[in-house]
Amino acid sequence: MFIFADTADTKILAELYETGLIDGVTTNPSIIAKSGREIIDVIEEIADMIKGPISAEVTATEYMDMVKEGMKLASIASNVAIKLPLTIDGLKATRVFADSEIMTNVTLCFSVSQALLAAKAGATFVSPFIGRLDDTGVDGMQLIRDIRKMYDMYQIDTSILSASIRSVEHVNQAALAGTDCATLPPQIFLDMFKHDLTDKGLEIFAADWAKTGQSIL
Repeated sequence: MFIFADTADTKILAELYETGLIDGVTTNPSIIAKSGREIIDVIEEIADMIKGPISAEVTATEYMDMVKEGMKLASIASNVAIKLPLTIDGLKATRVFADSEIMTNVTLCFSVSQALLAAKAGATFVSPFIGRLDDTGVDGMQLIRDIRKMYDMYQIDTSILSASIRSVEHVNQAALAGTDCATLPPQIFLDMFKHDLTDKGLEIFAADWAKTGQSIL
């Protein structure tokens, strides 16, 4: 499973990237707004740092404007994936980019039928929103399982990019459900390293080693 960082904070991203475990980045208008910077500058800096897919989202709502914005974003770097909403206009634009061999990430997916339409439009990635479905009382993780089943049934190449992840348990369950990728807020990525038994085990090892009086160096 590929792990993407859901952030536009390039300082934090540089620290995460040093782990060697970040495969890509996702951004959206809200994330860019929080950065306080120009979107072109942010995406350029991220593209210089990360070799994997970088999702940059259009802000237009009409087809032709989406295509214009997307083409400008795609011109920044070859690894930029144009992020588009799962609307009629968004999927029309997705087809244009697919025909031009430009990566796309179709976002705000909340149903199997929407995931099917995104795939038929040629989406590189589709982003089902787990947490937002959970907020409505629907099992968001079941959507990941259902899309996986449907894509496998029809041998669809579109990658499932689990989004709106709120916890490490979401990451665990998405991985077990067969998602291709998951995009994580930085803190959730860091929380994945943590476990009480890991900490306790290290304490025991350190204490036992100290008793030996040895040094490896």
